[in-house]
Amino acid sequence: MTNLIRRLRERGVLAINRRNAQYTLIYNRRGLYPLVDDKLLTKQLAQANGIAAPELYGVIEVEGQVEHLPEIVRDREGFVIKPAHGSGGEGILVALGQINDKFRKQDGRIITLDELNHHVFSLLSGLYSLGGQPDRALIEYRVEFNPIFESISYQGVPDIRIIVFLGVPVMSMVRLPTRMSEGKANLHQGAIGAGIDIATGRTLGAVWGNQPVNEHPDTGRALAGVQIPDWEKLLELAARCHELTGLGYQGVDIVLDRDKGPLVLELNARPGLNIQIANKAGLLPRLRKVEAEHDTLTSIAERVAYAREHFAVSAA
Repeated sequence: MTNLIRRLRERGVLAINRRNAQYTLIYNRRGLYPLVDDKLLTKQLAQANGIAAPELYGVIEVEGQVEHLPEIVRDREGFVIKPAHGSGGEGILVALGQINDKFRKQDGRIITLDELNHHVFSLLSGLYSLGGQPDRALIEYRVEFNPIFESISYQGVPDIRIIVFLGVPVMSMVRLPTRMSEGKANLHQGAIGAGIDIATGRTLGAVWGNQPVNEHPDTGRALAGVQIPDWEKLLELAARCHELTGLGYQGVDIVLDRDKGPLVLELNARPGLNIQIANKAGLLPRLRKVEAEHDTLTSIAERVAYAREHFAVSAA
């Protein structure tokens, strides 16, 4: 165990205790957390600052409003229902379409309006929220993912996580749904994380349940070497989120919609650390470099250019 810890330190791997003590505690003022912990606030903040996010169709805040759900989703080919204070992808229901008065879920199962209402009641009760507190249900646009991901994703929508430190993108991965994750882009539920070269936007190696993997288990397609579209735009979008929230250390989750392009899905003040496994690189050297030099970077363009120069695979 001692040898393992030493090797991890030598590779600059950031552990959770150090992340909390030296980065989230120091650079993330506690009063700013609601801006990212409440998905409704995040969406409103993004839209007020001209940052594209999935369209909000409606919000249900109390049980008496559940009767308005059919009106909210009427004529919607598809939609997503999620808790405002959820985490880890829990409580998210994706409807692909409607058949008369029934709804087809992402896994192909057909559910009734009563079942849909029951799910919303569960969200309101806090079943899926942080701390189990009463919550709100958000009904929003269902993303149609970019065709580039069709061969390396199962059913659901992949998302791109970019860690941003003091406005500089320092590490990234794409989270790819699998059959095990039931189409959700959540690593803890069985999704795959494929590292992305910050300089080029091309995928590197991948991790599945903390183990390296070269092919998607459901499609059999290679995970490395996929070029993420609009990579420069994604880095700029992530860098902008530093000013958006004021958080020094955060994860920015972006989806690539087939028609609408990049959309900010969520922001996270405590992003997970599996991204280091996906990139086969530690975060610490990159964070320390930015800490020492970020004062010289005065614009978003400079911060993005700095990231692409210093955190390329060849520069790692």
